[in-house]
Parts: sequence; structure tokens; C-alpha cells
Amino acid sequence: MKDLTQLLRALDPAAELADRHVWLIKLFEWIRGDKASVQAAVARVQAFIEAVQKQPELQARLQAWWETLIQTVDITPLLADFGFAPRTAFVSELAERLRRKLLPGTPETRDASELFPLVVPTRFDAQWISALEEPQMAQLTVLLSANPARDTRRWHYSLMDAITYCTAQIRATGFAPELRLRMNRASPHARSFHALPADVQELRTVFFQPQRDAAALQAAVRQYRERLDACRQAVNSIYAHLEENGISVGMVFRLRQLRARMLRDRELLEALLSPKPAMAALKLLARRVATAQESKSIGALISTNSTLLSAKMAERSAETGEHYITRNRAEYKEMLGKAMGGGAVTALTTLLKFMVAGIGLSAFWSGFWASVAYAGSFILIQLLHFTLATKQPAMTAPAMAAKLKNIDSDESVTTLEDFVDEVTHLVRSQVAAVFGNVFMVVPAVLLVNAVIELLLGRPMISHDSARHVLESLTLLGPTLLWAAFTGVVLFASSMIAGWVENWFVLHHLGSAMRHNPRFTAVLGNERAARWSAFTREHISGFASNISLGFMLGLIPAFTGFFGLELELRHVTLSTGQLAAAGASLGLEALRQAAFWWSVASIPLIGALNLGVSFYFAFRLALQAHNVSKRDRARIRAAILARWRSHPLHFFIPR
Repeated sequence: MKDLTQLLRALDPAAELADRHVWLIKLFEWIRGDKASVQAAVARVQAFIEAVQKQPELQARLQAWWETLIQTVDITPLLADFGFAPRTAFVSELAERLRRKLLPGTPETRDASELFPLVVPTRFDAQWISALEEPQMAQLTVLLSANPARDTRRWHYSLMDAITYCTAQIRATGFAPELRLRMNRASPHARSFHALPADVQELRTVFFQPQRDAAALQAAVRQYRERLDACRQAVNSIYAHLEENGISVGMVFRLRQLRARMLRDRELLEALLSPKPAMAALKLLARRVATAQESKSIGALISTNSTLLSAKMAERSAETGEHYITRNRAEYKEMLGKAMGGGAVTALTTLLKFMVAGIGLSAFWSGFWASVAYAGSFILIQLLHFTLATKQPAMTAPAMAAKLKNIDSDESVTTLEDFVDEVTHLVRSQVAAVFGNVFMVVPAVLLVNAVIELLLGRPMISHDSARHVLESLTLLGPTLLWAAFTGVVLFASSMIAGWVENWFVLHHLGSAMRHNPRFTAVLGNERAARWSAFTREHISGFASNISLGFMLGLIPAFTGFFGLELELRHVTLSTGQLAAAGASLGLEALRQAAFWWSVASIPLIGALNLGVSFYFAFRLALQAHNVSKRDRARIRAAILARWRSHPLHFFIPR
């Protein structure tokens, strides 16, 4: 009680603005205590009430302090705008949260939304505020206000102002061109935003009539709620448009803010109509504490507003991934042939890589031209309809997860069995692709080496370069770590591919290429249409191949500049380099332990490339389809059961 006595003695209604607010902050610190017990905090509130009740002079000072507070601090921003971005833009909200984390707030403010986080900065505050009971709130009301009826009317005016401001924000956001043009104009709710101001004005007029008409108030409230529902239906039609025409984080952020403001409006309306204003105020304050905590998290902001984009990227990857899954012997043989074609092209990639390294450029330019060689080779593989094995998992994982959409339905057993079948098909496809790449890249590199020796009289690479290759690929070094990191890079390239394709669709670039007068004037209508269709079909592959190529070439150069020297180990490229080293060293290579340690690393590099990229892509796809942890455990158990009963199905088509 000693601290409380000092606090009450320091209460001064005539103090400066900042000092009055600092006193309030310290009072809440005392109530909060060590945050060990909610009941202890509630007991301290009761102790505060009883201490003030015993001293009439103190109660008078407290009422004067409270009157000064409510006259100088504007509570409307706290009720209407607290927790929302001031400019309804994702980037500006991200910057605002960073500012709040890095820069301290000041109690010298007349804005309740700025003072509030300083007074109640922890989640514990929401717990003890919610635990206060109606008798305690009645006592506090009497202690704080000399005229409760007048303060109740002030509270109602503040709530109505907050509803008015919130409605204005809803209407302004609904009229934003990027949202309005995406609404379904055929919907009867398309013009619901127009009438919101009239509904709010009618509600205000009826509520504050000297002789309130209960029936008229009920009708005004019903009309306003129905209008908000109609606006919500209009907003829902935007999501259908986004499903077909692409998603942006900024768009999702605006929609989430709009829907949250509609919920806030309903919350304020409930508080306005509550027959117990003190309890309604208490409930609102507890919710604002939770809002304050949510608005601090940068990770939550990014996560909640990128979920739909991640889902769309996973969905677009799923469409591509279906082409990489073989389900019968004919498709298996076709995949094997495409993989062998990819391995043959990779032999040329290996040659280009060693040519760039042999020029002796600086680290950046060597990495840049190696990136160009990688990207060009990967695009050639794509255009020839060949296959590069390690690009498959990040595409096939979303296709696999898409099979689990109905795992919670009555047909979940059938769905799970079908999914396990798809797993066996996928593993066989991956084995075929890796085997085809590796099987073909070795003789192709040996053939290229033989041609070079015939023309130039020397092997593709020198003995020193060959020994360096063996040292870099040996299983005794960090090869497996780099192979796992390469799996992450492969996953990242697939996400870039999904994002670019979504961006292409979102901005209607296919339609622009087909119909833009400048394009048609140069290309002609038919050729412009063909280019549009070609780009739409291949944009994802181009983005994936180019991003993968440049990450393979530039990541070592950039990280080496900072002294980290991260390297990458791609199974097909590593096999090609190993074949070139063996060709350079000749039969001598077979007598070196380093050569066989490098050979032993190849299957493990392939497994890590495939496994890591598939793992990350599959987790993202599971989150996009909201597959629960319990269902994930069922999936693992079903796959293990199939492995124990029919292991050969994972490698050989039936």
C-alpha cells in the first residue's frame, strides 16, 4: 500500500499534460504489479477504489483530474482508427510498425491512440481489465464522475463520432479504383457503399432525439447493419476476381483493413446500444489492448497479408507440377527420355561454366557470366521440352498438396489413399528424372571433352582444375551442406516463378501484348496473339530458370565479398563437372580416393537437392490448403505403411 499512498498523494489535476499522463501510466504499472496473477491485479484495483472512497478530498481531486483528462484527450481515434494503417498501404504500415519499434512514444499527447499503448503495453492488461466485474465498474464510475449522466452522454457522442469516422473510411476504401473495378457489378450489393453516409446520419438523428423513438431507432440500426452486410458481400466478390486475375500483397492488405473496419463498426454499434455503458467501455478497452499487441508484430503483418499470395503461388506451381508426375510406364519412359535430353544440354552448360572460369574475370563478372550460361542453358532445356530433375520438386509439391483439399471430408480415407498413390508416382518420376540427367550428362561431357581434345589437343579442363573439382565435391567436405542449401535455392526459384506469373496475370500483360496498338502495329494481330499465348505459357518457366541460373552464379560471388563464401551443389552440374575432371585425369582418377569420395557424394547431393526443395514447397502448399497437424500425421503414417508393404512401387512403375 506504500506505493499506492505515494501515487494518490502525487495526483494533481492542475499538473502539466505530460505529468498527468505519466501519473496514469504509473497507476497502471502499480495495478499490473509483477504480472503473476490476474486476481492480484483485480485486487489492487479494488484497493485503489477503497482508498479513494475513504478520502472525500482525494475523490474530488480524482474527479477533477478525470474531467481534465476527458476534455483534453480525444478518445475518438482510439475507438475508430487504433490498429489500422493511416494510409491503407502495406509498405507504409510496415514502415510505421518499424518506427514504433525503434522510436519511443511520448505521454505528452492529446491523442488517446498514442497514449493508450503507453498505459497498457502488455497482453496481461487485457486479462485483468476483462476480469473486472460490474460492481467494481459501478464503483469506479461513481469515483470518477461527479455527473455520470453527462459523462454517459459524452461517451455516446464519442462512440457515434467513431462510427461516423469508421464509416467514412469504409466508404472511401470501397470507392478506391483498385477495389471498385474488381467488384461484381452484376451483384445487387455493388452500390451499397453509396448510401452509408445517409444511414449513419439517420442513426445519429434518431439516437440523439430528446424523446427517443425505440421503433425508429431499431429500424435505423437494422438498416445500417444490413447496409454493412451488403458492403461485405460486395467486398467478397473481389476475392473471386483475385482468384482468376492474380493477387497482390497491397490488394490483400486493403481488403483485410476494410473487413476489419466493418467488424470495428459493428463493435462500436454494439457498445452504443449497450444498456451498460461502463461494461461496454471496459470490453472495448480490453479489445484495444489485444489490438495494440497485434499491431506491434512485423512478422504477423507479413504473414497475414501474404497468405493469399502464397496460396496463389502454390496453386500456379501446382498447375505446372502436374506435368512432372508420371503415372504409368509410357509416361515413365517419356520422363526418362526428357531427362536424358536435359542431361545432354547440361554437358554444354558444364563446358560454358569452365570456359567462364578459365577467362579469369573478377569474382562478380565471373559469377555474372556463369549465371548467363546457366540461365540460357536452363531456358534451352525448357524450350526443347526436356527436364532438369532438381526443378521438379518445388513444382510437384503444390500439385501433391492440392490432392489434400478434401482430407477432412467423409471421403478422406479414399483421398489419403489416392494421395499415397501420388507420392509413389512422384518418387518414381524424380528417380527417373535424376537417373536420366546423371546417366546422360556423363557420356555427353566425355563426348564434348573428346571433341575438344581432337580439335585443340588438350582436355576440357586442366589437371589443376580437375583436382580442384574433386576437392570441392568430396563427401569429406561441406558438400552435403551446400547441397541442402541448393535445395533452398531451388525452392526460392519456384516461388519467384509463381510470383512472376501472378504478377503477369494481375497486370493483364498477356492481354496488353495481344491488343496494345503499339504491339499490334509492329507484330501484326496474329503474331501478337501468338506471342501473348507463348509468353503466358512460358513466363513461369522463364522466371524460374533465369532466377535459378543467376542465384547459382551470383550467390557465391556476393557471399564471398562478405567473407561467407556460400557455395551451391547441383546434382546434374556436379556430375558433369566430375565427369570433366575424370576425363582430364584419365585412368589416374580411378586410383585416387578423392575421386571415389566425390562419386559417393553425387546420390546424396541429388537426394538433398530434391528433398529440401520438396520439403519447403510441400509445407507452403499444406499451409495454403489449411491441412491440420493431425492430418499431416495421418499422411506420414500412410506413406510409411505403403513403404513397408510395397517399397518397389516407389521406384518401378507397375
